[in-house]
Amino acid sequence: MAAAPSKTITDFFSPNPSSAKRRKLAAPPDHQPLSSLTAQQKSRVELNKCLAKSKRNLSICSQKVEGSGCVKLEELLVEDTWVEALPGELQKPYAINLSKFVEAEICNSGGVPVYPPQHLIFNALNSTPFHRVKAVIIGQDPYHGPGQAMGLSFSVPEGVKVPSSLVNIFKELKQDLGCSIPSHGNLEKWAVQGVLLLNTVLTVRKQQANSHAKKGWELFTDAVIKTISQKKEGVVFLLWGNSAQEKSKLIDQTKHHILKAAHPSGLSAHRGFFGCRHFSRTNQLLEQMGTDPIDWQL
Repeated sequence: MAAAPSKTITDFFSPNPSSAKRRKLAAPPDHQPLSSLTAQQKSRVELNKCLAKSKRNLSICSQKVEGSGCVKLEELLVEDTWVEALPGELQKPYAINLSKFVEAEICNSGGVPVYPPQHLIFNALNSTPFHRVKAVIIGQDPYHGPGQAMGLSFSVPEGVKVPSSLVNIFKELKQDLGCSIPSHGNLEKWAVQGVLLLNTVLTVRKQQANSHAKKGWELFTDAVIKTISQKKEGVVFLLWGNSAQEKSKLIDQTKHHILKAAHPSGLSAHRGFFGCRHFSRTNQLLEQMGTDPIDWQL
């Protein structure tokens, strides 16, 4: 049996052809003034802009890697809003050493693959511009199995078996908001809506969990969290498990919202993740601040 064609991120937001055809006559003119659009239409326009920027950033990174094989880390962070929010961060001594380490691992590691693929190392930042961040879900190490890691915490590409932690996240979403459980684990739709899916360590060796821990990544991702805390207001931080909750000390709780629960792994989900209702609570907090809620349905 032929495999079903895999979806791209644009499929999440594209109407099916038949419904598009039905709406064609009622569609607004192509050059409808922005001021005459409804709030929902304006939100859709902004979302489509972010989607296009995310795809463009991914393409830029892919071209850089294809052109030279090994690329310095600072060249892979291409989202302008993050480059501006983190001025000089990747030129600091710790980051230069980190870059050398990662380059050596990718280019000279004796054939042991490093995940995620190089062009996806900063996928979380390149997919969710700084000014769009509404919520942050903090993960730990990237998945270390073949084809799993894609640079977004908890997310896996379509066609890859959904890991147990993400299965439990989907179960809680169904219980909390009635979302149907998707057939895939690709969370890009969340990322382009303003959910920063940030691991605290951004690379790993194949089948060697924590192999790139304590090499400098924690300093960089701490800087990301502190920058959000200092330069933004009203962001909802979802901290699942002890490791993520340690990051609460980096967050100004007078300006932001912190939701804590057990980690969604099979070992701990029943000890406080199930029933936490973090997804509906996040949307309630966003709406109270006059911010568009997240569409969590994949």
